[in-house]
Amino acid sequence: MKRLIAFLCLYALMAGSMRAQTPTGDVLVRNATVLTVTQGTLESTDILVRDGIIAAVGENLSAPSDVPVIEASGHYVMPGIIDAHSHIGISNVNESSAPVTAQVSVGDVLNPYSISIYRALAGGVTTSHVMHGSANVIGGQNETIKHRWGIIDPEELRMAGAPRTIKFALGENPTRVHGRGTGKRPASRMGVEYVLRETLTKAQRYQEEWNRYEQEVRTNPRAVSPAYNGQLEVMSDILNGDILINCHSYRADEILMLMDVLKDFGIQHITFQHVNEGFKIAPELAEFGAYASIFADWWAYKFEVYYSTAYNAAILTRNGVLTSINSDSGELNRHLYHEAAKSQKYGGLSDDEALALITINPARQLGIDERVGSIEVGKDGDLAIFDRHPLSVYAVNRHTIVDGIPYFNADRDADDMRLAVDPESRIDTVILHDHHDDHLCLHEGELDLYDFLTNH
Repeated sequence: MKRLIAFLCLYALMAGSMRAQTPTGDVLVRNATVLTVTQGTLESTDILVRDGIIAAVGENLSAPSDVPVIEASGHYVMPGIIDAHSHIGISNVNESSAPVTAQVSVGDVLNPYSISIYRALAGGVTTSHVMHGSANVIGGQNETIKHRWGIIDPEELRMAGAPRTIKFALGENPTRVHGRGTGKRPASRMGVEYVLRETLTKAQRYQEEWNRYEQEVRTNPRAVSPAYNGQLEVMSDILNGDILINCHSYRADEILMLMDVLKDFGIQHITFQHVNEGFKIAPELAEFGAYASIFADWWAYKFEVYYSTAYNAAILTRNGVLTSINSDSGELNRHLYHEAAKSQKYGGLSDDEALALITINPARQLGIDERVGSIEVGKDGDLAIFDRHPLSVYAVNRHTIVDGIPYFNADRDADDMRLAVDPESRIDTVILHDHHDDHLCLHEGELDLYDFLTNH
């Protein structure tokens, strides 16, 4: 196994050296109100980005004459927004053929032509955690991307060095898709726990087999290695702490169940996604060290998410649970700053606490906080510039910068920013509410909401 890992690392290094280096840029943002998130608010302050990295933050900064300047007097600059749960920029979401598909990865289906990436930039979002869907108890691996709109090499969307993550799912989604949809297990919530324990136990045994082989081959060159299993390789990396779990979850009882399972297998890293009933068990989540990535006020789209509250973010935060707000939507991601603002109305979080929900907190959950999530010297030059305070309902994002390169300019961008246009394609529409779906979540036999339920 170690030889295989060494070969894959060497291959990745060789492949990376053959690709063009991801472009970076220089920019000077001048005379803005800077919302650093971690170091307070700075009035009349400049930010200098060189080669994609924040080089200086202060007053009256100077830069070479060839560095572009953005005059931001009267504007607010915040760190680029991070969407901790997204499905944008990929051509597939679910590999729903089995209850466990840990061996697949959405990183293999990145689509740089997806206009949703540009639309996210319009809302100040510079980084997205692009996730597998929730059709499986243990789904595929996720990918953390930078919104480098216009770069058509899918590899260049990846955030180099971001920790690996994977999608788990509890509750109705996997039982609906498999138990009721195909007759495969799990058909019940207790079956979900069984699939988790069985798969993790298989991974433990797989590790033991490889450990025995690696000991034996030292003295017996003819020792026969165990059969390679891509799925169990991934599960082994979860056991070792090399892959971070992100789990679709709603009900408190199921969240407690999974924490018990993880304790039994010595797994410490998990972010519960949605976690609508997290407010019920906030102390338990904090004690375990679990993170929570939630909706601000989105629920009741099916029965198991009826018991929710818009105070969830504040309750979790006050109990010491590292919390983020995500979109899980190609539409809502453009409004994450509004979603963060709701946590002030419902719970009274401070400006910095509210902004942290969409910046430094998701960065910490994804293990990328040394690079993004706050405005600090040495971090990536990812910035969003608003015409008002971003927690204002009237705020509009004017500029979005990634790696020191302006990728969104509200004043100069063309009306149609698509990279490829198919004249035969249908026109996308956004429907905020369609009354035909009222109360379908109460009908056990209905699968009309299948696409929505399994993608989120």
